[in-house]
Amino acid sequence: MNKPIKIVPPGDGKDEADTAQAPGKRSLFERASGAFGFDSLAPAKVPAKLPQGRAVRMPKPAKRADAPAEFSEPEQGLDRAAAGSQPPVVIEAETRPARQREVGGRKVEFTGKPQPISRKHLREQGMIDPDLGSSGLVEEFRIVKRQVLASAEADGTAKSRRVLICSPHPGEGKTFCATNLAIALAGERQSEVLLVDADFGKPSIMKTFGLDPAPGLMDALRDPSIKVEDLVLGTDIPGLWILPAGQRSGSDAEYLASERTWEVLNRLTRGAHDRIVIFDSPPALAASPAAELAKHCGQALLVARADTTARAALEDAIDLLSGCPDIRLLLNDATFSPSGRKFGKYYGYRESAS
Repeated sequence: MNKPIKIVPPGDGKDEADTAQAPGKRSLFERASGAFGFDSLAPAKVPAKLPQGRAVRMPKPAKRADAPAEFSEPEQGLDRAAAGSQPPVVIEAETRPARQREVGGRKVEFTGKPQPISRKHLREQGMIDPDLGSSGLVEEFRIVKRQVLASAEADGTAKSRRVLICSPHPGEGKTFCATNLAIALAGERQSEVLLVDADFGKPSIMKTFGLDPAPGLMDALRDPSIKVEDLVLGTDIPGLWILPAGQRSGSDAEYLASERTWEVLNRLTRGAHDRIVIFDSPPALAASPAAELAKHCGQALLVARADTTARAALEDAIDLLSGCPDIRLLLNDATFSPSGRKFGKYYGYRESAS
């Protein structure tokens, strides 16, 4: 058993050490250090002046002979530099190289014969008439397309140019939004828009445009000998192309989860820096293909119908679409604007009351 040593609190007494310095001013730790012999543990040496300029990493301390071996992987380039006379330099954020932008191959061209699209049929479906001037509907989707184009430009990859349009449940307006967004994007100068019907269970894009069913995306996924670009249909709307859903299979989600899907979808955007691909997908909470498609898209617009779509449904749909890095909500069928916003009247276009 060690002999107990009395440690006098500050100011309660005097000893030789206190008298040698400032009586009653030494702390408890200082007197404990003198009593137990801690004075030999000197603090680590600190340079009088730290290096100026860019941030640097201090050299690693030398290993003791009895130190255990380290099995973690060394940082690349740091251990070699630490062994030399110069400490390794940590690159600051502003000096890091810019993110590598997409380097595409040869552009895959679409050669499908243009199909005539009835403008009257589009208006009857509640869609944008590309031959008419600005309207409230056109202005609303111009705002949406600006956000889509800005995100695609900021990311600069083929995946960011693939946009998924989805909704939690049927009847919330996903096809309406996908079609109008595609028509609005087609109005951009020197750009291409491919509208893909990916709702294999209930395809409706061809009917919306007044076209007959035709082979499409699912046929290209099932048959490796088919080139997906050969199934793309042209339209007489400048810049707008359509890829039908194709013949439905009993394993839609399994085909979308296959490696073939990456090959097919990459062909749709490879080398085409001015092409946006819009997918009209099945409802997220009604069919599983939406979650698989989300993994191939860099943007997703989740359509919520005003006074209809529940918050819980939106949260569940967002969880299912989490494979997409950028998910945004798109409010559809809203009849009230807190700001009193009324598009279209500025351009002299009178909307019909419907």
